Amino acid sequence: MVVGVHRPTKLILDGQALAHNIAVSKAPFDENIDVFAVVKANAYGHGVAEIAKMAKAAGATGFAVALLDEGIELRELGYTDEPILVLGITPSEWAVDAAKYRISLTVGDLDWLQVAQPLLARAGINTPLRVHMGVDTGMGRIGVRTPADLVTASQYLRNHATEFEFEGMFTHFATADEENKDYFESQLGNWQAAINAVKPLPRFVHAANSAASLWRSKEVPTNVLRLGAAMYGFNPSGDVLPESRLQPVMSLTTEIAFVKQVAAGDKVSYGATYTATDEEWIATLPIGYADGFLRRMQGFHVLVNGEYADIVGRVTMDQTMIRLSAYQPVGTTVTIVGQDGDKSLTLSELANYAATIPYEIVTDFSTRIKREVK
Repeated sequence: MVVGVHRPTKLILDGQALAHNIAVSKAPFDENIDVFAVVKANAYGHGVAEIAKMAKAAGATGFAVALLDEGIELRELGYTDEPILVLGITPSEWAVDAAKYRISLTVGDLDWLQVAQPLLARAGINTPLRVHMGVDTGMGRIGVRTPADLVTASQYLRNHATEFEFEGMFTHFATADEENKDYFESQLGNWQAAINAVKPLPRFVHAANSAASLWRSKEVPTNVLRLGAAMYGFNPSGDVLPESRLQPVMSLTTEIAFVKQVAAGDKVSYGATYTATDEEWIATLPIGYADGFLRRMQGFHVLVNGEYADIVGRVTMDQTMIRLSAYQPVGTTVTIVGQDGDKSLTLSELANYAATIPYEIVTDFSTRIKREVK
């Protein structure tokens, strides 16, 4: 189904900003370091087809996703040779499918390998399944928890080289985006112990997510950057650590679809939660919570001709109402995220108002919204 063609609501993607963000993140490292563009969850809501193309053009050498199906989608989009790593745990029953598509899977324990090995052996696939061992250094999510368990799993992989290729090992830091470094340094010590335990090391040994790339580059042993938030241009720490080098890749705009003048005492939207206090111009926008513009954004604002316009009444499934300072005609551009004149609205501002984080804001934007490359 084609979506967004007959609707003025659109996400605008800036390829130059994305390339800039990758360059900023790579700068402290060896110039030949691999970059895996993290494009899970429809590229953080930006649009996987558009972002994968931009990232590849900007120097990304591989991709990271959350689900096997997301990896298969990338292969079907034409990325036939690039490494594609599934960061989450995939049920072992789908190991054969991953091998067929040459998609690398994260494995967290020996049991998974022992279940998958006979499945792969019976399938008789010419290319072994590529495996990255997840190492739980303190994130508490997935992965082997001790160097001894890592060694046992890596030996099993190498003893079954027909079915498996031990391609990588990685960890994920829980607090790389915080000022206090104590827990980060504890994880770093555990990661170094894991590296020291495995001889020889696999091709990819990676620990630098966006936060570690931006703020811990001098400390983290890694030969791959896994860039998510930083690549998209928003601060992975929220407001905890300052970051002014990144440029936002996404802006979100729509247009006024309907405008009317209401009288003092008139109500707007479900529940009649807003009452006009005077004669007011109320405009209706073709965006709502079915598009990922959260219902709780009532009371926040958008930008119209460089001025703030408050969101009045409840955000509905497909439409949102705003109060204008003066009449504006149908078709007037409205900025929800981005720059308009000398004012801007950032993902962090939307997230702070909605009591959440920018990650939730962007991944909520639905496929009903057209993605447009700038």
